[in-house]
Amino acid sequence: MPEPPTGTSAHRAQAHGRHANHHRYHDGAQVDGYVDDPYHRVRRAVAARLVAEGVTGGGPVLELGCGSRGMLDPATLPGPLVLADMAETALGTARRAAGGRALPVCLDATRGLPFRAGSFAGLLAGELIEHVYDPLALLRECHRVLAPDGLLVLTTPNLAPVQDRLAFLAGRAPRQVDPLHPYLWLHIRPFTASLLRRTLRRAGFTPTAIRSNEVGWRLPGGRWVTSRWLARAAPGLGGSLICAARRRATAPPPRNSA
Repeated sequence: MPEPPTGTSAHRAQAHGRHANHHRYHDGAQVDGYVDDPYHRVRRAVAARLVAEGVTGGGPVLELGCGSRGMLDPATLPGPLVLADMAETALGTARRAAGGRALPVCLDATRGLPFRAGSFAGLLAGELIEHVYDPLALLRECHRVLAPDGLLVLTTPNLAPVQDRLAFLAGRAPRQVDPLHPYLWLHIRPFTASLLRRTLRRAGFTPTAIRSNEVGWRLPGGRWVTSRWLARAAPGLGGSLICAARRRATAPPPRNSA
């Protein structure tokens, strides 16, 4: 099946998204404003646990798009931690928060990763893939820099949580595609659980686990009711998708292969 072409127009779109994201997240203030919220605290904890329990060997682990407050504790990892972000100010804050026990690298994930093939035993990308114009290219780079059987864990907002599924039937758009929202308009590639698995497979990964943080429902008065149990039983209905996948030994097929 043909895939979206790359070329001048694609590069322009990528550059536009890069500029918009850097403007919003350059100093880490946006991230600091939400990571202590229970919704994100659970998401981050689940992702960090998947990494800590799933990385094998003593190779380094890369946290890509760490922002000002990375998710990983270097003390829980079998090897060194590398923190990466395109925002230098936020990256410096994340390094200090890690107690100086992490190597910071300033990079732009949409331009390719400046690491040798097979450099990492594990890679965590939290709330990043929905921000890039070409998520398949990003995942192929993750595949390249991971060692064989290396672990990839990523988190991304769910396009189809239970409330949005019902809202869509009533003719209302899912929250993740709202162009008027103050920051969700930057989520240019939203995923469902099934689409995320399919994209990972195309990029050369074998999905091994899918988790969520909570299934939520807003009552008529505005109060949220949430369930962690439902998120464990049916993660595809939850607010956030947290996925673990293993790098297959074979390289992903060419972009335009069937």
